[in-house]
Amino acid sequence: MAVPRTYHLVTLGCPKNDVDSEHLDRLLAGGDLLPVVEPAAADALIVNTCGFIEQSQTESLAAIEALAADKRPGQILVVAGCLTQLTGSEVRERVPAVDHVFGVGQWSDVARLLSVDVDAVFDIPERPATLTGPSAYLKIGDGCDAPCTFCVIPRIKGRLRSAPAGWLVREGQRLVAAGARELVLVAQDTTAWGEDLGLPVGTGLPALLGTLADAVGPDVWLRLMYAYPSRVTPALVEAMTTIPNVVPYLDVPLQYGSEAVLRRMQRPHNLDRVLSFVEGLRAAMPDVVLRTSFIAGFPGETEAEFEELLAFARAIDFDHAGCFTYSRQQWTGAFDLPDQVPDDLKQHRRNRFMKQQRRVAAGRARRFRGRVLELLVEGTGADDEGNGVVAGRTYREAPEVDGLVIARGAACPGERVRVRVDHTGDYDLFGSVLGPAS
Repeated sequence: MAVPRTYHLVTLGCPKNDVDSEHLDRLLAGGDLLPVVEPAAADALIVNTCGFIEQSQTESLAAIEALAADKRPGQILVVAGCLTQLTGSEVRERVPAVDHVFGVGQWSDVARLLSVDVDAVFDIPERPATLTGPSAYLKIGDGCDAPCTFCVIPRIKGRLRSAPAGWLVREGQRLVAAGARELVLVAQDTTAWGEDLGLPVGTGLPALLGTLADAVGPDVWLRLMYAYPSRVTPALVEAMTTIPNVVPYLDVPLQYGSEAVLRRMQRPHNLDRVLSFVEGLRAAMPDVVLRTSFIAGFPGETEAEFEELLAFARAIDFDHAGCFTYSRQQWTGAFDLPDQVPDDLKQHRRNRFMKQQRRVAAGRARRFRGRVLELLVEGTGADDEGNGVVAGRTYREAPEVDGLVIARGAACPGERVRVRVDHTGDYDLFGSVLGPAS
């Protein structure tokens, strides 16, 4: 094989995969390989796959097949990540043009294949980060020890592995030096950080937030995603209320709102405790914004159980909530459960949930009318009359999954400005720029 000089990288799936691909970019840059936009111009084609649910597996295979169809002589096609961790041999059988298959976390092996001296470039903290906007994901851990019967992540990623605090500090500083004004902390379960390092349950993340806040400075937002409900401790709530740059936003994927279904999922199932937990959060942080996600159509789901889910979601009044249809995954405890729900019924129930949530989200958004919020500007443009507008997010919107704020006025991407909220939609806010943030 000739020594590759250029590569084209396709990344699929969640923000954690984005972080992995950025890590691979750094390794390849250390070996003097250049990224290219067009696949035809690349010596190496690389796909970082997702295998979490059936839809993501289908999308990953489609991306691999598309690259394989146009692959020219001399190019190599490398497939890695979550899908190949599960079904690497099947990928090879389905797409014979694939030259090399790697599993999760084998980015150094991919780089070595492409003639990179990994030992010379591995994780040099001063190598500049490449950002696509003012927010950046900081992956604080990988893997998961939870026994959820619907989830294939432990099979893909293995057990919990927390990133060392010193490395996270250096990585956070590297991202901020490149222009990040917000760090979004992600992992399969951010609230489990440090448990595998010997820290008591629920104590690691609060301490890490304090360390990161000191390291990156008070002007950089810290946002928490993927918090396991039973690990949101008083210590974490205290950290969120006392560390100024930790935004009052929490993503807690609850998965369902019926105790019977949660038992079948092997998830925390005391709903009274969840309601008390939410009440406590809102008492400590009256402006806290809560996001969650649910699964419709889990095996055995009855109409009565689904109605429980709808009632539970109304009772908590989530600012943001997503609902996904259950994806039957081999190697999970739910794969062989009886009473699998038909796909059309799953989709019907998911649509019913999202119709309800649209009304709930609109009601939660209305409480911000007349408020002045800090906006992190992500883009600029003009309205139909040629007047300047900016688009971005306040503390209440996480990147990619929540709405936007559109405001009349002028500012540059990456700046933070004060915005008065004049109108609200179902998911988005609309307002006017008042001036720079203090």
